[in-house]
Amino acid sequence: MICNAHIAGGRKARTAAVLAVTALLVTACAPQDNASGAVGSSTGAGNPFGHVHGLAVDPGTDQLLVATHNGLFQLGGESPEKIGETTDLMGFAVGAGRYYASGHPGPGSNLPNPLGLVESTDGGQSWQELSRQGESDFHAMTVSSEGVIGFDGALRRTADGTQWSEASDQVQPAHLAASADGPVVLATTEEGVQRSTDGGDTWELPDKAPVLLVTAFADVDTAVGVAPDGTVQLSRDGGVSWETAGGATAQPSAVAASTEGEDGLRIWVATEKGIEFSDDAGATFSTTIPAGQ
Repeated sequence: MICNAHIAGGRKARTAAVLAVTALLVTACAPQDNASGAVGSSTGAGNPFGHVHGLAVDPGTDQLLVATHNGLFQLGGESPEKIGETTDLMGFAVGAGRYYASGHPGPGSNLPNPLGLVESTDGGQSWQELSRQGESDFHAMTVSSEGVIGFDGALRRTADGTQWSEASDQVQPAHLAASADGPVVLATTEEGVQRSTDGGDTWELPDKAPVLLVTAFADVDTAVGVAPDGTVQLSRDGGVSWETAGGATAQPSAVAASTEGEDGLRIWVATEKGIEFSDDAGATFSTTIPAGQ
């Protein structure tokens, strides 16, 4: 027999999770704190990142990339290394041999505002305009084998970076994730993690889909997600089913994962504490880059 208190507790937990995803959606759609939307020069004391919008592992270098309010950083040594000029990278994704981004230009930049879709073929040192300049600020964005998909109030898809179409199913994602090697895309929503098998055109809500804030693919089948309370979950079937990994972090703003190397599944989570890292498939986490560094 399940007591009423247990039912109420479960409802409260799911309600809290839904509210957290809703808050992330509202924050993602909020305007910048200046009239132009361009990146300001102020940062947190001693914090080179500002706010972390995205994490990704470059498959060519196996190094962690941190997309932030203050530009792109690389974590390969003891301290973060700034890459290229200052650009507010609200959306960021790594494809085959190139990076994709969206957001706002930095001070003195000649890039349009908002950026629309831009790409870099030199490891983030420079960005070239592709499409929707002055039109779209994709706060949620990813790239699959079918192309780039982004959310700017509408869910849009492009196979070539220039010609866009709206997705047949208009879900409202707080975050999008995909493997560049496959067509599956995951969208975190108030209802749970939605799943698409056609590059984000049509969507289904799997049975018992958890409410997560952010997700990431480690490979074409392995996905990682973090709930609003920091609980880490794993999927071994491309987001169809999920299980708790055992570890927990602070409330996340971004996550990345990789199966490269001898340590198996590695997970990085950006939180208010900094960059938290696990090398045991999410069972335990340590803070590798403190927020104040």
